[in-house]
Amino acid sequence: MSEQEELLIDSNEYLKSGIHIGTKFKTKYMKEFIYKTRPDGLSVLNLKKIDERIRVAAKMISQYEAKDILFISRRENGWKALKLLKKLTGINVICGRYPPGILTNTNLETFIEPKLLIVCDPWPDKNAVQDASKAGIPIIALCDTNNESNNLDLVVPANNKGKKSVGLVVYLFAREFMRNKGILRTEEDLPISLEEFTEE
Repeated sequence: MSEQEELLIDSNEYLKSGIHIGTKFKTKYMKEFIYKTRPDGLSVLNLKKIDERIRVAAKMISQYEAKDILFISRRENGWKALKLLKKLTGINVICGRYPPGILTNTNLETFIEPKLLIVCDPWPDKNAVQDASKAGIPIIALCDTNNESNNLDLVVPANNKGKKSVGLVVYLFAREFMRNKGILRTEEDLPISLEEFTEE
């Protein structure tokens, strides 16, 4: 099996989205996913490991019903992709500020009980991560080289600052979720293109 066939998507698409370009800061948690450090000091994530983790995350997500999943992005770079994900799959999303207590305070009218939380970045989305952790909800997070993995159940290494790379991950989650649920037979059946997920 060639390298290309093993990946969820053509490696050129990964490279084009900049999914592998990390930050100048790297934490010990992310060390195993870093392939090298460029001369300009930026860390580069390992594409194969990115792909492996996206695959594991997609399998995990597919074990839940759409209504039981919550995907959060405080940063604007994930909003467009998340709205498309909701449109395609029915997965619940929060774009922007996480409303405090909605996962932990049963007295709130807005209280929800998702069975899985996904966050675009565990740093700006840390309040949601803390609440989900208290409530015993498994957490998947897109983590850049500067992220820590406290309270996370599954780390998906990725450039979580770029619109294109976040869009690509969300696109793959949507595609694999629909495929695993039997909604999608071929990629051509997907009504929204990768470009729509990743365009600026």
